[in-house]
Amino acid sequence: MRLTRQTNYAIRILMYLAANPGRLSRLGEVAKAYQAPEPFMFKILQPLVSAGFVETVRGRGGGIRLGREASKINLREVVEVTEESFTLAECFEGGSDCPLIYSCELNGALRAALEAFLSTLGRYTIADLTKNKSYLHRTLGIETPAEAAA
Repeated sequence: MRLTRQTNYAIRILMYLAANPGRLSRLGEVAKAYQAPEPFMFKILQPLVSAGFVETVRGRGGGIRLGREASKINLREVVEVTEESFTLAECFEGGSDCPLIYSCELNGALRAALEAFLSTLGRYTIADLTKNKSYLHRTLGIETPAEAAA
């Protein structure tokens, strides 16, 4: 299974916000940290907001922040919101002309593999991915509260 670029960046957005708690972030700074185009990141942000992973604050001084605690956002949920399809083989799509479609063991094996993949992701949260906040701050250029006050 290969995750799409959108899912990869959705997770990165959530990691950035989790590494920057108690402060609103601007999407432009998140995009800059990952060297990604801001319009691309905006497109990815929309399903994250709809799912409640991210909250937007409008107006002067507005920005984005996590919509719930990082420890309450598991990777499976994020992947299920951001991936368009979990089709591992053509026969998953239906309408296949394979004569074995209704009795194929490959189909069952692939479904089991997909469930194992998603189940493993479900054991990890955004908090798990952002334990080393000082490294994330240095690498992504996130100012600590002390740096921002100086």
